[in-house]
Amino acid sequence: MKKRRRLSLEEYQEGVLSGSRVGLSRAITLVESTLDSDNELAAQLIDKIYDYTGKSFRIGITGVPGVGKSTFIEVFGQLVLENKKKLAVLTIDPSSQKTGGSILGDKTRMEKLSRSADAFIRPSPSGDALGGVAHKTRETMLLCEAAGYDFILIETVGVGQSETSVKNMVDFFLLLMLAGAGDELQGIKKGIMEMADAIAINKADGDNIDRAQKAKKEYQNALHLFPANENGWVPEVKTCSAVNSEGLVEIFQLLDKFQVEQKQTGYFALNRKEQAIHWMHQTIHHFLKQNFYKSPEVLKNLSKFEDEVRQGNKHSVKAARTLLNQYYK
Repeated sequence: MKKRRRLSLEEYQEGVLSGSRVGLSRAITLVESTLDSDNELAAQLIDKIYDYTGKSFRIGITGVPGVGKSTFIEVFGQLVLENKKKLAVLTIDPSSQKTGGSILGDKTRMEKLSRSADAFIRPSPSGDALGGVAHKTRETMLLCEAAGYDFILIETVGVGQSETSVKNMVDFFLLLMLAGAGDELQGIKKGIMEMADAIAINKADGDNIDRAQKAKKEYQNALHLFPANENGWVPEVKTCSAVNSEGLVEIFQLLDKFQVEQKQTGYFALNRKEQAIHWMHQTIHHFLKQNFYKSPEVLKNLSKFEDEVRQGNKHSVKAARTLLNQYYK
């Protein structure tokens, strides 16, 4: 099989800014690469396209497995397209611990949406990223914005760990819930509910409608117990059925209302500025960790220290501090 020619910085830039889906895909593959040479080129590419970013509406969507996130996004995505907007969906797939590859195939779960010329779906394996959020999701989002996408949806794994990371990169955070699945809070952590800008109770259809209405009241009561958001926004609870395409127009209108209000008060821009500072620190942490494990001293001694800890000859904290001292020297 013939190896594809490596693109130049200008070709990557042109591919993204022209709105080419193939060009965008290749740029994201570059950004996701772990090769040092690719990382340097990716950083240059982000610098080149940065002035074209920031014009989209960034939305995070999470919920327990089985809540119907993909079906919801498929139907919600059609609404976005009907409103003459371009949509990019970044889905963080759980990574196989054995292969490191994606377990789920999101394009097969959003078949209709993936056929649209104005929609772009990109599954990314979560890899070893803390909480399951791909290291490069933020950079991928910037590439999609530069390519002209108006709405960016980021779907998380939904296991209760990646939500904080996603909240720190989106404008609006939507929590999907189910009714009638035992305890109405379904083990969802209080912290995740506090982060939500809205809760949508999905699968509110058939015999489940009454349970969904009951759950709606319970969630509304629960939200009133939380401290008020500093941005002045009061989270709302909606019911919907993605399968029957019911209630999604109301959610779309709620998103529009949020965006208008937050831009009028100035909190929309303020939130983006605070997130930019957070991203700066996260990037520093990421590259320090990467640099540490690539250090010759660490590479030379790491397995020896692991063996000593495993055998009980050295405790974890001492081993870590010794390795860090060797790294700093």
